[in-house]
Amino acid sequence: MSKKQIEDSVRSSLEFYFKDLRGTAPDNLYEMMVGIVEKPLLEVVMQHARGNQSRCAEWLGLNRNTLRKKLAEHKLLK
Repeated sequence: MSKKQIEDSVRSSLEFYFKDLRGTAPDNLYEMMVGIVEKPLLEVVMQHARGNQSRCAEWLGLNRNTLRKKLAEHKLLK
């Protein structure tokens, strides 16, 4: 899957989200989207890094402490 396909998937999902709102204004949309995308991103990258937090942090371009904080926020620390 290319970056464009991922972008198109997000765009399409957002269009469906707004359609489901039926004119109601969204609330805290940015935080919602970051939370929705961040957890599976962390799960998949950690899986491919075989649980190695240093490698995962490097792949994500994050400081390892920031990664640990995000893993804890999403209850992904074991």
